[in-house]
Amino acid sequence: MNMLKTTMLLAALTALFMVLGFMIGGRSGAMIALVVAAGMNLFTFWNADKIVLKMHNAREVDAASGGAFYTMVARLAQRAQLPMPKVYVIDTDSPNAFATGRNPENAAVAATTGLLNMLNDDEVEGVMAHELAHVKNRDTLIMTMVATIAGAIAMLANFGIFFRDRNAGIAGLAAIFVAPFAAMIVQMAISRTREYGADRGGAEISGKPLALASALQKIAGPAAQRPTAAVQRNPATAQLYIVPSGVKAMFSTHPATETRIARLHDIAGEMGGGSAPSAAELSQQMYGSRPNEDNGKKASALNPLGRD
Repeated sequence: MNMLKTTMLLAALTALFMVLGFMIGGRSGAMIALVVAAGMNLFTFWNADKIVLKMHNAREVDAASGGAFYTMVARLAQRAQLPMPKVYVIDTDSPNAFATGRNPENAAVAATTGLLNMLNDDEVEGVMAHELAHVKNRDTLIMTMVATIAGAIAMLANFGIFFRDRNAGIAGLAAIFVAPFAAMIVQMAISRTREYGADRGGAEISGKPLALASALQKIAGPAAQRPTAAVQRNPATAQLYIVPSGVKAMFSTHPATETRIARLHDIAGEMGGGSAPSAAELSQQMYGSRPNEDNGKKASALNPLGRD
C-alpha cells in the first residue's frame, strides 16, 4: 500500500512539474520537464537521503563519538526489531529530529543539538522512537522524496518568474505561483495520518507515550520560532521533522501539536499507565553501564547527550 501511495504521489508531483514546464515553455517545456522529472525520480529514489542529510550539514556519529545518544538509538532499534540505522547529529539550536532512507535497511535518523540539549533522556527516547516508527512504517522514502522533488518544483516556479513566455498570460503566471502550493497540498494529503501513526508506533517502541507528549510540548514552540537553515533554504524539508519548523499552520504537513499530545495521553491510558524500563536500566542490562549518572553535563560534539 505504501508503495502504491508513493507511486501516486510521485505521479502527481511529476504532473505538476510538467504543467509548470508547459506554462513556461509550451510543449517542449512540458517534455523537458517530463524527462527531468523522470530522471529526478530515479535519482532521488537512490540518493534522496544523502541529499537531505547534506542539506542539513548532518554529521554521522558512531558508538564512540555518539555516546549515550547512539546507544539509545541502538536499544530502540532492537526493541523495534529494525536494522541499526545510521545516526546523525545536526549542529543547530532549533530542536527537532527526522528519519530518512528508502527502506529500513538503508535508514538514518538525525537529531539536532538543540533537541538533545533541551530534552531529558526519556523525552529524547520518545522522539527517536517516533522516528524509528517512521522507518518501520516505511514512511521515510516518500517523505524524503517529497522534500527533494517539491523543493525542485518550487525552484522551477521561481525560475519561471524570470524566464516565462511573455504570451503565457495570467494563467501561466498563476501556475507559477500555484504549483508550489499544490505540491504542499499533496504533502498534506498523506503526511498528517502518518504522524499519528508514528506517534503511536513510537509510544509502543519506547513504552513511554507521555515522554513523547512532553517532548512535543517542549519543542513545538522553539522549533517554529527557530527554523533550521535547511528549511529557510528549502521549505519543503519542513515536512520531514517531528514538529513543524518555520511553516505557517495552513501549510503545515503535521496535525496540531495539541491534538497529537491529547492522542498520546489516550494511548497512555490504553497502555494502562505502564512504562518501559528506564534508559539507565535497559543500558545496564545490555551494556553493563549507566549513562545517566551525571545529568548536569552539557552536550558536546563527542557525546551528544552529555553523558560519560
